[in-house]
Amino acid sequence: MEPIRRVSVVSTGSVQIRPQHVRDDGSPLLWWLMTSRRWTAPRPINVYVIEHSTGLVLFDTGQDRASVTSDDYFPRGPVGWLYRRLARFDIGADDTLTASLAAIGYDIADVHTAIVSHLHQDHIGGLPELGHARIIVSAAERASVGAPGALLNGVMRAHIDLPGLRWEEVTPVEVDDPALAPFTYAHDIFGDGSLLLLPTPGHTPGSLSLLIRQQGMPELLCVGDLTYDVELLADEHVPGLGNRSRVIDSTRLVNEYARRHPNLVVLPAHDPASAAALNTARSQVR
Repeated sequence: MEPIRRVSVVSTGSVQIRPQHVRDDGSPLLWWLMTSRRWTAPRPINVYVIEHSTGLVLFDTGQDRASVTSDDYFPRGPVGWLYRRLARFDIGADDTLTASLAAIGYDIADVHTAIVSHLHQDHIGGLPELGHARIIVSAAERASVGAPGALLNGVMRAHIDLPGLRWEEVTPVEVDDPALAPFTYAHDIFGDGSLLLLPTPGHTPGSLSLLIRQQGMPELLCVGDLTYDVELLADEHVPGLGNRSRVIDSTRLVNEYARRHPNLVVLPAHDPASAAALNTARSQVR
C-alpha cells in the first residue's frame, strides 16, 4: 500500500500584499514598504493536507482568525504599523484551520503532524488548534524566535511559544541520493521516502520545502514563500522580501530539480494557481 493516499489544499482566508513583495523591482524593502500605494489581488493562504498511512499531515497551518478580530494580535507602535503596511488579511469565521479541514471531510483531531515551512504569521496561525499534534520546524528557523530583531523580521514569539505544543526541531542531513539532485540535504519525515523536507533558505534563514512522492502521481513540491507565483519562479524572478542571494540560490535548486523532473508540480503558499495545479496532478493518478 502506498503511504500517501491523498493530497488536498485548503485556504484559511486570503491576503493582499505589495506588488514588490511578489516580485523584486530593485528598490529597497523599507522604501517600497513605506511608500507603495498598491496591493495585489487577494491571494490564498494555503495549507497542504496529506493523508498519510501514519496519520494526517499538514504543510503549514494558515493564518489565525484572531489576527483580524483581536486588537492586540499584532505589535503596537511603529513595528505594528510596518506589519499593517506589509499585508492585509480577510479571514472569515469559516476560515479557521478546524473549519477548513472539516469542509473537506477531515477532523482536526486526526492531524498527526504539522510541518511549518517558516514562522511567519500566515504559516503558524493554526498552532493554537494543534496542541495534540507533532509540530515540525527546522532548527535554524526555531532559533530565529530568540534572535535580535525577530519581531521586525516577522517572527512573533507570543504566537509561537504557546503552552502545550509539541515542537520537533529537525536539521536536514547530507544524503547521497541521485534522485534528489541537485539537493544534497534532506530530512525523511517517516523514513519511507514519501515526505522529504528540503532546505530552501532565503525568505527566512530556516525555510523548508516539502517534497511529496507518491507512485503513479507527479511529484509535488510545496515551497512555502520561496515564490508567490510558479511562473515567476521558473524565470528566476524572486520576491522582494528575504535574503536575495539565498532566495536566488534556493530558486535555482528548485528550478534545476524541476528540469530533471519535468512532471514536478510546484505549490507555493500564496499562488492563486496552486489549487488548480494540484487538482490536475491528482487527476493524473494511475
